[in-house]
Amino acid sequence: MVLLGALINALLIMTGALVGRIFKNIPESMKSTVLSIIGLAVALLGIKMGFESDNFIILMISLVVGTVIGEWLDLDKQMNRLGKWVESLFSKNRTDNNQIGIAEGFVTASLIFVVGSMGVIGALDSGLRNDHNILITKGLIDGFISIILTSTLGIGVLLSAVPVFVYQGLIALFAGVISSFISDAALQMFIQEMTAVGGVMIFAIGLNIAGLTKIKAANLLPGLIIVGIVVAIFYIF
Repeated sequence: MVLLGALINALLIMTGALVGRIFKNIPESMKSTVLSIIGLAVALLGIKMGFESDNFIILMISLVVGTVIGEWLDLDKQMNRLGKWVESLFSKNRTDNNQIGIAEGFVTASLIFVVGSMGVIGALDSGLRNDHNILITKGLIDGFISIILTSTLGIGVLLSAVPVFVYQGLIALFAGVISSFISDAALQMFIQEMTAVGGVMIFAIGLNIAGLTKIKAANLLPGLIIVGIVVAIFYIF
């Protein structure tokens, strides 16, 4: 089931929101420690994915060229700017305190869970390989974060599960359709190298979550497009 990963991710967000609604006073030290452990586990997943590559040259070219493009476009900054703009739409002309709380919780959580490279990589993995490990891992992270957000922003966080499911589900479905038009050999080659490129990004995200680095992971996203181009060139020639 192509949408299984996206569905589990959404359900874990909802579960986390419900838990956060019940347990509002979570010690800061516990939040910090658990988040660091999750980050290290995510980094380990990234390392495992990185070893999927059969051609280190493709991996390097895709990452370097993709990162140069991402830095030039400053995707991280653009995505943050988009998030702030969307959030500002919900902050204008509101007078009802309950509506404000629900809207802010919904928007803030949606931006945190949707704006990021892990969701894109995971959805592609679901669509191309029917492998949902990344989205399930992301769901565990999102679920924990939703506990924290709900304890401060309210039940609106639970509603963010809807755009997360739609966004990741559409990417997974699109990837599944595209895979049917590619030969098995080319598809296998692309999946291996895309997984490895995505693994490096997941590794960076894990280190960021653990608080060890501040890599702008979103600026690496063009590498997922570049790897397709490079694989096509290598496959043809």
